[in-house]
Amino acid sequence: MKTIEDLKKIATDSAPLIKLRCSDAYKNPNIKGTKARIDLLVCCGSGCTSSGSLKLKAKFVEILKAKNILEEINIIETGCMGPCDMGPVIMVYPDGTFYKRVAMEDVEEIVTSHLVGGKPVERLMAQDNGVPVKNHKDIPFFKKQVKVALEDCGFIHPESIEEYIAWGGYSALADILKNKSQEETIEVVKKSGLRGRGGAGFPTGNKWAFVKGAEHTPKYVICNADEGDPGAFMDRSLLEGDPHRVIEGMMIAAYATGASRGFFYIRAEYPLAIKRILKAIEDCKKNDLLGEGTKILGSNFEFDIEVRTGAGAFVCGEETALISSVEGKRGQPTPKPPFPAISGLWKQPTLVNNVETLANIPTIFRKGAEWFAAMGTEKSKGTKVFALTGDIANTGLVEVPMGITLKEMIYEVGGGIVGGHDFKAVQLGGPSGGCLTKQHLDVTIDYENLTERGAMMGSGGVIVMNDKNCMVNVAKFFLDFSMDESCGKCVPCRVGLKQMYEILHKITEGHGEEKDIEELEKLGVMIKQTSLCGLGQTAPNPVLSTIRYFRDEYMAHIKDKSCPEKVCLPLMHFEVLKDKCVGCSMCAKKCPVNCISGSREEKYIIDQTKCVKCGNCIDVCKPKAIVKNAGVHKDMKK
Repeated sequence: MKTIEDLKKIATDSAPLIKLRCSDAYKNPNIKGTKARIDLLVCCGSGCTSSGSLKLKAKFVEILKAKNILEEINIIETGCMGPCDMGPVIMVYPDGTFYKRVAMEDVEEIVTSHLVGGKPVERLMAQDNGVPVKNHKDIPFFKKQVKVALEDCGFIHPESIEEYIAWGGYSALADILKNKSQEETIEVVKKSGLRGRGGAGFPTGNKWAFVKGAEHTPKYVICNADEGDPGAFMDRSLLEGDPHRVIEGMMIAAYATGASRGFFYIRAEYPLAIKRILKAIEDCKKNDLLGEGTKILGSNFEFDIEVRTGAGAFVCGEETALISSVEGKRGQPTPKPPFPAISGLWKQPTLVNNVETLANIPTIFRKGAEWFAAMGTEKSKGTKVFALTGDIANTGLVEVPMGITLKEMIYEVGGGIVGGHDFKAVQLGGPSGGCLTKQHLDVTIDYENLTERGAMMGSGGVIVMNDKNCMVNVAKFFLDFSMDESCGKCVPCRVGLKQMYEILHKITEGHGEEKDIEELEKLGVMIKQTSLCGLGQTAPNPVLSTIRYFRDEYMAHIKDKSCPEKVCLPLMHFEVLKDKCVGCSMCAKKCPVNCISGSREEKYIIDQTKCVKCGNCIDVCKPKAIVKNAGVHKDMKK
């Protein structure tokens, strides 16, 4: 049986394993005995790994060995650092230099100039208005961020329990087991104002209290890491980058609720997340932090954890469907009540929290409920992790205080719209989130504000769209996803979404009628009110919100038979500009259906009755004599 003091001593004595952060942000005077003078952090999250970061690490090792200075440089494989579009990324401490899009041929220069010569390579550094940024904290992408759940993700070695303990890991759990009752622990969570980060934002402390108050035993805790939208990217990144934080959060939840067993439910498509959480569980057991019959940290608390993999069904983000899948059944939701807090896994009281919710818990107890509650708005406290993507300069994983405006998120953190285009819309909350517009840029992001305007917090997906997006097509795209992911158990979702999709398809094909808009609204409201689970209850959001804010685009498709943004193929046509055509015949040669004819003298024309609108002709026309026009061609209206 080990105490927290024993674990801290193990971490201290394992100095060669501890990757000492030299920065003042990571002071730890207890760690000694390392010859390293520099920490080289290599992002090995899924995004950077796919960009070649592991090969970069190997190249650094090779060159440092050749220069006989490998012992002077701690090379650390970290989890996701956040700015995925800049990958592969690395950071150098103690100066905090951040390098982006590092290529194999850049490694020698970084070693020679920076690690040996002390002069950072400015051309590889992130910039602010064209000026290289010396410290990563001053990069615009990071300036507005406040890391809580992601506090150490990207800064520590995710497979080192010694490193996690050295930087305060499991100290919150130790303090709770020694000094706090179950009721006092729950009260701290309530005072923090933490709400569930995976869906509608139910107060976490209240949820824990319901499970604690349930009569039956045994009780269970499930960590939901299988949300099948951008939320899954966040869950995956946290498990890959800081698995012990989530385990500690789960253990605190288990103690508070009286649970004796926990489950991580992770989609099988994320092997790195599974590998790292299994490694973390194994290391916990070796150090008497988990295991049946183990008295954890000198207390009477016993807890064990298993990992169950899912098949990636979107509906298993809903807690009752998830529970069915953990039990080995088909992942389908069940009616509530009874709620899982009363009758969940194997009909026993069960707490279901998602990864981000649990990742907040250790920091809340280390820094205090008041500290966490001081951030955010009146009803939405703390921070929120978002997967920021779309037509913006900076895409990736961000964590910002609740109450930040959409404008700050898109233009300051996200770096604004790329390609010289204007902002048009942003979808929040994943595939079933609603779309907001320019008029909402000053809206503060919290649960109530987003819901009131037809969007939602959901699991934190943020998709930014420029002015070249057709919002009717966007609604159709997301509805298609939700329709495919429906489990089919209840009629409103199974049949209603299909009917909505068919109407949208008819509109984008040029066969829509004005009554179709009213029919979509009626169907959407009915499906939201009568579906069994959260998937059906939110799936109409993209359609209802785009009708609400972009009705004119729907009317253009229906009345004018035109797609203003030239996206819906049946509602556009290609034409040859006679004054620009040079008669080279390249368009005719590349046309797969032979619908282009003409000569150098007569110029070329497109037979609209045969054209399949593949766009090959535009791609090969060097004089740019072929254009894409909105609306059905006159020859097709006959």
